[in-house]
Amino acid sequence: MLLTTGICNGGVLHIWTFTQRIYLLVLHRAEMTRRVAVVGGGSSGLACIKCCLDEGLQPVCFESSDDIGGLWRFKENPEADRASIYHSVIINTSKEMMCFSDFPIPAHYPNYMHNSLIMDYFRSYADHFQLSEHIRFNTTVLAVKQRSDFSRSGQWDVETQNRDGQLEKHIFDAVMICIGHHCHPHLPLQDFPGIDSFTGKFFHSRDYKTPEQWRNKRVVVVGIGNSGGDIAVELSRVTKQLYLSTRRGAWILNRVGDSGLPLDMQLPRLFTYVQNLVPSSLISSLVEKQVNQRFDHALYNLKPKHRLFSQHPTVNDELPNRILSGTVQVKPDVRRFLGSRVEFDDGSVAEDVDLVVFATGYRFSFPFLASHVVSVSENKAALYKYVFPPELERPTLAVVGLVQPLGAVMPIAEMQARWATRVFKGCIKLPSLASMLQDVRCKQEAMARRYVTSQRHTIQVDYVPYMDELAELVGARPSPLRLLLTDPRLGLNLMLGPCTPYQYRLRGPGKWPGARQAILTQWERVARPMQTRPCEDPKPGRSLMGPLVLAAVCVAAYVNRNKLAAFLQDPTALSDHVKAAGFF
Repeated sequence: MLLTTGICNGGVLHIWTFTQRIYLLVLHRAEMTRRVAVVGGGSSGLACIKCCLDEGLQPVCFESSDDIGGLWRFKENPEADRASIYHSVIINTSKEMMCFSDFPIPAHYPNYMHNSLIMDYFRSYADHFQLSEHIRFNTTVLAVKQRSDFSRSGQWDVETQNRDGQLEKHIFDAVMICIGHHCHPHLPLQDFPGIDSFTGKFFHSRDYKTPEQWRNKRVVVVGIGNSGGDIAVELSRVTKQLYLSTRRGAWILNRVGDSGLPLDMQLPRLFTYVQNLVPSSLISSLVEKQVNQRFDHALYNLKPKHRLFSQHPTVNDELPNRILSGTVQVKPDVRRFLGSRVEFDDGSVAEDVDLVVFATGYRFSFPFLASHVVSVSENKAALYKYVFPPELERPTLAVVGLVQPLGAVMPIAEMQARWATRVFKGCIKLPSLASMLQDVRCKQEAMARRYVTSQRHTIQVDYVPYMDELAELVGARPSPLRLLLTDPRLGLNLMLGPCTPYQYRLRGPGKWPGARQAILTQWERVARPMQTRPCEDPKPGRSLMGPLVLAAVCVAAYVNRNKLAAFLQDPTALSDHVKAAGFF
């Protein structure tokens, strides 16, 4: 009896001890799972949710509207403090350059997508990775504040409000802000004397939706950015006369490049290396000459004083045709308004104007954050690599998607999120405060040297250099030189082909097994949507460029055959040598 009791008691004790251990293990794991607040459910917010899940973090996304998509979700009536687009918007970057790096856009989708198709892609992305279950819709973030023990915990108090007015308070280990920079229109009416006397209607381009109501009217569009150019072209099809007012002029690029291929797919990674070796003035001269071959910008009164790479370019396929047909007249800056008359700086006057559309850009701010956390002044925010506030004691807040790239923002936001989530986990440590502030200053000074002074040029980045910079921090930067020797076909595609996002999934954390195949089949997806009828024309002769480059690589490998074995064991040695020579 005693023996039996002893065995039973021992068994109970053993079970109790085992239960305690399981409980402590579960508790420990729960403590180790960091909760991350994602503010905004647009393209950047979706990327942040996905990256959090990839890194074992627990995301909770707060989206103030009832759906995902952010900027790209068309609504007939603009909502306060939310991005808004017009009905006909088509993206300026091609599908292969704008997709998330491990989720190619379907081959049958057109290369330049209408906003409705972009939304379809976002929904597919969210469904595939089960992102929507982590989003709280109709929930507005009112305040994001550091907790009293922030210097130790790095945690944040987040206050939210749902559509019923109910307030909630949450504690998060990290915060990712993904509200973009197209929410608050910049409407500098003080710069337009007499606007109060104008008898017609005026509004910001954010409020433009469709052209029909302005049929047979006279319209002035102020601003020649992408929105201004698109709206001017669309309105000019129905208006009696459209005047396009521009302060500086602009270089106009076309979506359709050589041989009818997407323009942004014709800039190889190799071009970035060449840019670092050749004076920028020479590069600008060559590209400007090519752009002027399509139409002479001086003849069309569009030529600016600045060089092509000193301003964010305007992408517009139809503007030259509308100017050529006279339906669009290019004018200088507006001097003043006089009733229904608009006087321009050259003394010319537009009579009986019914509408003025101010395509004058946007300003960004973070009203739910204390100014000392992220300070915004004149559309400038001092962020390390455009992501982290450098002066925070703990790096647990990241701003994602606050960039104006010469390329697509979606892959950039995704790369920012990959880096930020690994910083949150402690896998990557940020440098010293002094180093971060120095990096911020260098970027601001470089921007000031290169770009004309404008509030749209405060968050500019070049797509490939910036992606490489972040990928280096993540450990996912592609190695074209090594691939030329280990996988020549893939290496050539990286060097001579476009820098599609899949390149950043070939290695390192977040490596995707389908990246190589996605790169090798990218041109098939470009061609697929245009193959809508049988064509029996003879195929063009095969280009010798690929074999010639491959032969050159082989010759180089043979000449350096004594060093080849050492390189294969330590490819960084050659990479360092090439960097020292100034190729990167």
